[in-house]
Amino acid sequence: MSQEIAVVGSPEFTTGFRLAGVRRFENVPDDDKGAELDDAVIDVLDDDGVGIVVMHDDDLEYLSRSVRQNVETSVEPVVVTIGSGTGGGGLREQIKRAIGIDLMEEDSE
Repeated sequence: MSQEIAVVGSPEFTTGFRLAGVRRFENVPDDDKGAELDDAVIDVLDDDGVGIVVMHDDDLEYLSRSVRQNVETSVEPVVVTIGSGTGGGGLREQIKRAIGIDLMEEDSE
């Protein structure tokens, strides 16, 4: 079974992904993140059809402790956060932590 990418965040954040063809998304307006973001994240984490969840790194602040812990330790689906505080090295480390190997490691040949 093929899995898809899901995006969780504000409508402004998810729009670019939707235009790129991502069909699974949860829009949570900035004003409602404190009340609704936990439920949106739980919905996508529990969806067997989702293999990758993309969030803005600033949105982690709005999650409850238990949901945030689930996000940080989830292997399937893997949760990738992007945004102001995430550089290329941050994404690399997230992928490495999630799957246990460094996909970008250069061969020493």
